[in-house]
Amino acid sequence: MYIPDPRYLNPGNTSWQLTTATFVGLQSVPGLAILYGGIVKKKWAINSAMMVVYAFAIVIVSWVLFGFSMGFGSPLHLGPGILGNIVGTPHPVLSQLYQQGQAHVPLAASAMPSFQIPQSSLIYFQFVFAAITPAILAGSVLGRMSFKAWMIFVPVWSTLVYSVNAFMLWGGGWLAQLGAVDFSGGYVIHVAAGISGFVAAAVVGPRTTKDRATFNPNNLLLALAGAGILWLGWNGFNGGDPYFANADAAAAVLNTNIASALALVTWLIMDMWVLNRPSLTGSINGMICGLVAITPAAGYVNGYGAMAIGILGSAIPWFTMNRLGRTKLFRKVDDTLGVFHTHLVAGAIGGLLTGVLADPHMLEYLGVKSAGVAVTGLLYGNPHQLLVQLEALLVIVAYDGVMTFGILKAISWVIPLRASVAELEQGDMAIHGEISQEPEDFEEKEWEPESIEA
Repeated sequence: MYIPDPRYLNPGNTSWQLTTATFVGLQSVPGLAILYGGIVKKKWAINSAMMVVYAFAIVIVSWVLFGFSMGFGSPLHLGPGILGNIVGTPHPVLSQLYQQGQAHVPLAASAMPSFQIPQSSLIYFQFVFAAITPAILAGSVLGRMSFKAWMIFVPVWSTLVYSVNAFMLWGGGWLAQLGAVDFSGGYVIHVAAGISGFVAAAVVGPRTTKDRATFNPNNLLLALAGAGILWLGWNGFNGGDPYFANADAAAAVLNTNIASALALVTWLIMDMWVLNRPSLTGSINGMICGLVAITPAAGYVNGYGAMAIGILGSAIPWFTMNRLGRTKLFRKVDDTLGVFHTHLVAGAIGGLLTGVLADPHMLEYLGVKSAGVAVTGLLYGNPHQLLVQLEALLVIVAYDGVMTFGILKAISWVIPLRASVAELEQGDMAIHGEISQEPEDFEEKEWEPESIEA
């Protein structure tokens, strides 16, 4: 039986939204799962992938029960002023799937046209962003965090940190009303994962001495396959955020690929210039930095802006990882995959450069305004945009860092944050009873507990 679409629904926009959401979902499962599984030491391959798979599964449960409404619902009035614009009112959204897509929007976005997609599409699209954020965060604590503690941490962190970030910047909250923008998650996702991962790495403590000394990838080609899924999946990451299949969506996709390509080449050249070798691992880092840096700016800057963001968004994280990373603080805090550099630093650069390079003409096509809200950066006569981008960055870093510390300390009162000595020594076999290689290649060995850095 044929059932006509409701008048508000545009099939093209709805199809594009569902497609881009699926691209973003593929970035987590299998993208990040096999990237982590390949780039870590063999004994941690299964556990690293499982941390991603679990995060993806548990977040959708909390998301439909209260996370989405906290990030995109009506404000929860916790008090006067700012306190009334921090988070949405939590409630399930399972009975709203067939309504027209809607979310509380900032005053600055009053020109935004009504969504032409169903609420279910909007909920799912925003879920895959919520799911990938703790999966990125996991990169900082691979190789020592208790899987049981991780199971508690993910839904709590997603609720108390991610949803608050989303509301403040995307759901019409305090930072959005100041005028701060984040096209597709440079702050909400990447800066959040970077600072939270760094704090988590400090609280959980470092890997064993042996693992820190030797943590070579067990399958670099597998890691490259995961990275490739991330790159192409990012077309959905940034291409879906105009919420319309329009010219700005196409520009965001092109900008994403321009920036990531230049970032990869920039990191590669710096490796060859300074370290005298072209590194595949370094190329993956550069690619990720470019993807992260362009994310807050993808639909706001033109192609020249994308090129600048790609170069700076890779060169600066290269410097912080290879130079700042050797300082006492960064040697003490064991950020396993360098998430601080590839996500926090790169996301911060992209967010700040949005305040400089945002082109107000990006939402025009042949003189006609497209769906969305134009943003004007410093180079186009609006220095205030850079100021509010800086304010938003500082708020996200401060709030997320403090909340992550508090959440982990609370969990530590219930369950140890670190894996047991046996699990730290044996890895996947002790934690999951599974290993990544064929059984005949695995030999049971006698072992004695090794020293673990304090």
